[in-house]
Amino acid sequence: MELIQIRYFLEVAETKHMTNSAKNLHISQPALSQAIRRLEEGLGVPLFASKGRNIVLTEYGQYLQKKLKPILEQLDKIPEQLNMMAKLESETIHMNVLAASSLVMEAIIEYQKEHEEIHFQMQQNTENELYDVAITTKLFYQGVNEKNSFSCEEKIYLAVPDNEKYWNRTSVCLDEVSGEGFISLQGSREFRYICDRFCQHAGFTPNIVFESDNPAAVKNMIGANMGIGFWPEFSWGEVKNERVKLLEIEEPVCQRDIIISYNMNKKDNRNVIGFYDFLTEFFMKRKQIRQ
Repeated sequence: MELIQIRYFLEVAETKHMTNSAKNLHISQPALSQAIRRLEEGLGVPLFASKGRNIVLTEYGQYLQKKLKPILEQLDKIPEQLNMMAKLESETIHMNVLAASSLVMEAIIEYQKEHEEIHFQMQQNTENELYDVAITTKLFYQGVNEKNSFSCEEKIYLAVPDNEKYWNRTSVCLDEVSGEGFISLQGSREFRYICDRFCQHAGFTPNIVFESDNPAAVKNMIGANMGIGFWPEFSWGEVKNERVKLLEIEEPVCQRDIIISYNMNKKDNRNVIGFYDFLTEFFMKRKQIRQ
């Protein structure tokens, strides 16, 4: 059965009048009669029978109408459903957040105050390139070659206990703390890779006493004075413990680039670009506040 045959059959089954059905379908009555006859021949059963000047459904026709009517109703809804899906997709921003996740969450919360219709789906996958907006990080000297991208430089400090050893200190050379216990993100995280490179430049491998893939857990452990750790200038916010202080690292140079990029994946990318512009401005404002 062809879709056009189904529509013709259901129209005639509803009106039980060939001429009226032809008018409703905007075709000639002979063309409609021929289409119904071909459908009956294809199915091998009669669907209509004559009754005076009108026609009625046979037992086969009644069965076919019962089966086809809900199917056609569902088919007719598909264009609207697809439009709704496309609208929802255009209002959903898929993000791959590999750096500065806390700051990104703050930005999303702030953005949704004025854009309640926008939805966000977040992932943390270094291998996946199926995203609308991505936030990654690189060592400052590695450069950025990606198009549709923004780079924000961030200095990295060392969070240390505010005890006698570090009183009156505002800066430190990294090799001075080679014997300390470090609290760090797990090795799969990009920030961990960068911090390990800093230590390598200083001539040692850090003694990791606690590690987690959760930045919040690392921040809390450093804030609880359980060890020392690297602390980004603005993306992690302030250390919420007066017994912990941030020291500037004199040697080696410890800073990174946070990269915000977007893809043109959608038919309509206005929402993606709108959030990208907001996010880059949000990062720059936060950086300016901390400086």
